Amino acid sequence: MALRFKNSYTRRKDDFVPIEDNKVKVYTCGPTVYNYQHIGNFRTFIWGDLLRRYLLYKGYDVTYVMNITDIDDKIIRDSQAKKMPRKEFIEGYVKAFKDDLDSLGLMRPDVQPYATDHIDGMVKMIQTLVEKGIAYEVDGNYYYKISAFKDYGKLANLDMGGLKHGARVASDEYEKDSVSDFALWKAWQESDGDIFWDTPIGKGRPGWHIECSVMSSEYLGNHFDIHTGGVDLMFPHHENEIAQSEGCSGEKSVNYWLHGEHLIVEGKKMSKSLGNFYTLRDILDKGFSGMVVRYLLISTYYRQQLNFTFDGLEAARSALERYNGFISNLESYAGADSDGSADAVIEKAKSGFEDALDDDLNISGALGAVFDFIRDINRLKAEGKLSAEERDKALETIKKFDTVLNFTYQTGASDDIDEAEIEALIQKRADAKKNKDFALADKIRTDLLETGIILEDSREGTKWKKKIG
Repeated sequence: MALRFKNSYTRRKDDFVPIEDNKVKVYTCGPTVYNYQHIGNFRTFIWGDLLRRYLLYKGYDVTYVMNITDIDDKIIRDSQAKKMPRKEFIEGYVKAFKDDLDSLGLMRPDVQPYATDHIDGMVKMIQTLVEKGIAYEVDGNYYYKISAFKDYGKLANLDMGGLKHGARVASDEYEKDSVSDFALWKAWQESDGDIFWDTPIGKGRPGWHIECSVMSSEYLGNHFDIHTGGVDLMFPHHENEIAQSEGCSGEKSVNYWLHGEHLIVEGKKMSKSLGNFYTLRDILDKGFSGMVVRYLLISTYYRQQLNFTFDGLEAARSALERYNGFISNLESYAGADSDGSADAVIEKAKSGFEDALDDDLNISGALGAVFDFIRDINRLKAEGKLSAEERDKALETIKKFDTVLNFTYQTGASDDIDEAEIEALIQKRADAKKNKDFALADKIRTDLLETGIILEDSREGTKWKKKIG
C-alpha cells in the first residue's frame, strides 16, 4: 500500500509524493508560550512526532520545523499583568515546554525558530503584499485584503457569500463568522508598553498569522510538503497562512495539510471551570509517567476525538508493562527448536504495522498488529518452538517498530540508581531465599519496587526492569 494522508485541503486521502525525491519538509505550529502547555496541545505534538518517526522509518530524509510563538495578544496581556518583561515572562514556559517534550519521548525539532527573531522577514512580506495590492495600511496598522485572494476559504471550506467587504479584525484569534480582513501588523499603543519594534512600516508588532508564513518559508522554502496542527488552527490561522504565503510568493505553499481532532477529558470538553483542565505536569504529579501519557495520547487515530480518562491511563500503563516485559523476557530467552512458523508471524506483523500507518497514520491498527505479534511470539516461546535465531529476528522487529512508537524509554525509576547495587541486592535476596529467610527476601523485593525496580523470577534466574509509570 502506498503511504496516504487525509489532506484537509483536498478533503480526501491522497497518495504521498514528496516534492523532492526521498526528502520531506514538515512544518508544525508550535506552542504559544504564555503558560504551561495542556494535554490537548501535546496530543497534537505527539501525533506530529508519530508522523515524523514513521517518515524516517520509511527511509525519508525529514526536515522538521516547529516554531515558538513568543509574541501575541496573550503574551502581552499576561506578561503585563505580572509586571514582567516579555523575554523574562516566556523564559520559564519555553524551558518547561522543552522539558515536557523530553518527558513524552518526542524528538526535538530540527529547527525551532522564535517568532521575534524574524521581524525583518515579516516586515518584508508585508511590504510585498502591499506592493501587490493584497495588503493595506490604516492608522499604522496593516491588514490583509482577503477579497484580493481568490482561494481564500478553501482550506476551511468557508462560505464567502456573507463576506462584509472592508470589515477588519485585529484580534489574533476569532470565530469562523468573523471572515474579515485580518491584521498583519499592529501599530504600537500605550497598552503594549515596551513591547514593540521600530521598523520601516512603523512602530508596532506583528500579528500572529504572519509569523508562521515567514518562518516556514525561511526554513523550508515557499513550497514544502506537509503542514500539521490541531483542527482548531484550520481557521483562521492556517487559512490566513495560505493567503499570506501564496499571496506573497505567487505559488502553492503546502501540498498536504494534516489536522488532528480535539481532546476531551472524561467525556467533556476540557475547561478550567469544570475542573478537568490538565497540563502535562498536573498528570505527572498524579503519579503517571510521561511514557504512560505518551501511550494514551498516541493510541487513538489522530483524526478521531480522543477521550482522555484516568482509567485510560491505567490501561496504558498495563499495555506498556506488557510491551516492555515482552522485550525484556525475549532478550533473556535462550531459544529452542523451531517449527518454522516464526517467520510468518514476523512478516504478518510487519505488513500489518506498515499497512495501518500507510493508511493516514492509523495507529490503532498498527498497535493491534504489534500486540498480536507479542501474543504469537509468546505462544511460540511457551511451546518451545522459537529458536535463538528467530528470537533475534523477533527482537529486531519489535525494536524497529519502537523507532516509531518509542515505548521503550522508561521514566519511573530513579535515574541515579546504581545497577551494580541492584544486582547485589538480587544476589542477597537469592541467598536469603536459599537460607529460607523469606521475610528478608520479600523486604528486598518491596524496597526495590518502591524505587521503581521490578523483579521478575523465572527458570533462568531473576531479572530486573524499571517500572513504567
